[in-house]
Amino acid sequence: MLLRLDKRDTRPLHEQVAGAIRRAIAEGECRPGDRLPSARDLSAALDVNVNTVLRGLRSLREDGLLEFRRGRGVTVAEGADERSGLLNQVYALVTEAARLGYSRTDLIEMIRGMA
Repeated sequence: MLLRLDKRDTRPLHEQVAGAIRRAIAEGECRPGDRLPSARDLSAALDVNVNTVLRGLRSLREDGLLEFRRGRGVTVAEGADERSGLLNQVYALVTEAARLGYSRTDLIEMIRGMA
């Protein structure tokens, strides 16, 4: 798995780490059941603190994309490939809305209006 961070990106590093892994899952570089490198190996490859990587991994676990298993490490969850693509689109929408001055509440109201 080849991950890179954009040094010009203004988002917090843990979000960039999560985004890079999310992209790798969405693009099929990591498939459900695949084991990820250790947080220590990822932090060395990305040149960021191990705690930053762990925070990014935890957010992906909360999104349902990763599973943490004792003795097996971190693996890509079943269905993560489909969910990851959708999450990328959601994050892009939220980012674009914020750039245009809309809040998350505004977005939620817009979505409710479509249903």
